[in-house]
Amino acid sequence: MEAIGVNPTIDSDLEARIARMHSRDRKGLVMFVLALWCALLFTLFSIWSFISVPAIQIILVVSGGFVLLLNTAAIVAMLRHYDEDRHFIYGLDLKHLDEMRRRKG
Repeated sequence: MEAIGVNPTIDSDLEARIARMHSRDRKGLVMFVLALWCALLFTLFSIWSFISVPAIQIILVVSGGFVLLLNTAAIVAMLRHYDEDRHFIYGLDLKHLDEMRRRKG
């Protein structure tokens, strides 16, 4: 989906800035997903020995798996959306950041 009003001939400086912002966001989201997986697995393994009812263990594993699966899928979908519309999303952000710097300057 192409955003209305986006100039297809974006200059190379803006393209490089968009690529850097997109790369930073992508790295941050990947780190967030890894931290989420580590936190949930650490919590599960930390409390595992205190749970004596097998049914509760199964419920925790299944529900934790759903949380990890759905959050990971949501972030992957968000990354795809950012990649498809990155000129519109980041171009608008950069335009506003440049305007704020110009006004402070």
